[in-house]
Amino acid sequence: MERKRAVLLLSGGLDSTTLLAFATSEGYAIHALSFDYGQRHSIELSAARKIAQRYGVVQHLVAKIDLRVFGGSSLTSDIPVARDRDLTGDPDGIPLTYVPARNTIFLSHALALAEVVGAREIFIGVNALDYSGYPDCRPEFIAAFERMANLATRAGVESGDEPAIRIRAPLIGLSKRQIIELGLGLDVDYSMTTSCYDPGAEGEACGRCDACQLRLRGFSEAGGTDPASYAATGASTAGSRSR
Repeated sequence: MERKRAVLLLSGGLDSTTLLAFATSEGYAIHALSFDYGQRHSIELSAARKIAQRYGVVQHLVAKIDLRVFGGSSLTSDIPVARDRDLTGDPDGIPLTYVPARNTIFLSHALALAEVVGAREIFIGVNALDYSGYPDCRPEFIAAFERMANLATRAGVESGDEPAIRIRAPLIGLSKRQIIELGLGLDVDYSMTTSCYDPGAEGEACGRCDACQLRLRGFSEAGGTDPASYAATGASTAGSRSR
């Protein structure tokens, strides 16, 4: 029996790797899609390649686009990455690590791939709880893009009133702790993943950007140790930090 095909956005980070383990456990044949979009480091792409191989995806594509043309983000320009922000309450505005329209662009590419390979589901690891306040990580955005996807594709038109394309975001309502617990239950090797917005030359995480803070807090709340390497404290103590 042929497995159902799905396209999955794979960044090489904690969330997308957990998502890949989850989708694989559900029996999907995964077409993984990563992006070389002009981000300030390529470490995440190296991680994505290893993770895709680890999970035996049907296909792993790396699409090259250049969002540095637009800039506007500390991930695609010379704007410094913010460190030591207070993330204990509601996000204080949209941070400069937000890349304008990134998830819209990524999902559009995923939609094109889904049409070509005959996939009817697209997985994306967005999260609306423990995140930095990005507007394209919200349930409203995912629902709106799914509606658009079914208006803009041959599969959507030919299906009539039934949605042909589903945008799956199973992590969207989970805390970082819950995501980590899910991944550990699926035997995810988090030492393969990278989350830092501004890692060192050897890939060591800074421990101070939003992504690092949320990751460290998640492992602390889950009662685990983050196996990632951190520049300031090393892996053994970084994982036990809490805020």
